[in-house]
Amino acid sequence: MGTIKLIALDMDGTLLNDRQEISSENAKWIHRALDAGVTVCFATGRGFPSALPYAEQLKLDTPMITVNGGEIWKRPHVLHKRTLMSASTLKRLHQEALKYPECWYWAYSTMDIYNKEQWIEPADDYEHHHWLKFGYHTEDAATREAILRETSSWGGLEITNSSPWNLEMNPEGVSKASAIRELCSLLGIDMSQVAAMGDSLNDIAMIREVGLGVAMGNAQEEVKAVADVVTVNHNEDAVARVIRDYVLKG
Repeated sequence: MGTIKLIALDMDGTLLNDRQEISSENAKWIHRALDAGVTVCFATGRGFPSALPYAEQLKLDTPMITVNGGEIWKRPHVLHKRTLMSASTLKRLHQEALKYPECWYWAYSTMDIYNKEQWIEPADDYEHHHWLKFGYHTEDAATREAILRETSSWGGLEITNSSPWNLEMNPEGVSKASAIRELCSLLGIDMSQVAAMGDSLNDIAMIREVGLGVAMGNAQEEVKAVADVVTVNHNEDAVARVIRDYVLKG
């Protein structure tokens, strides 16, 4: 691991506590990293509109990775790259969700977020939207496994999760890791100079590929297994601790 030049932070279950807040301690150490010349960027499954208030709270003018790498922002509001999902794929994912009444689902377009309660109008007008990501949520393991089996067989999808109860679908090749590689080339740094922190399967690729891959104490077991470091849980200022002990080394 070289000197860390970029810190990529997952948001939910990592940077944010259970109340969806950035602790004052996490904020303090993020600013210490910025003051030391380290770039700090969000790498989240969230869409830009729901990630933005947190970037504004921290006064970040740094890159952002949203919708699992489907969008890469040079800084807030300045889009660098966007990878769309075809309307036909999204339609197929939606139709799969409809087979399971107990399954909740959501989808990100470039303009909005839709879900089971608030779907597009008319409901079959997939073509008039620019799609980024589709997700399924169900606590029924058999349903999740059936959806995973079916959608995996199609090819062309990057399938991860952001909690043990969901599945998240991006176009194949789109991940937080691919987005970080893109950012590294923009910033003129190497993947070995990146620290990445996360807790779910959508974080695995980046945790595996960067110089310092960190799993939260609350991370899924598969994430802990590939991490260089397993830290405390996200309610215990984990981000601050990692920045202090590993990035700025006290």
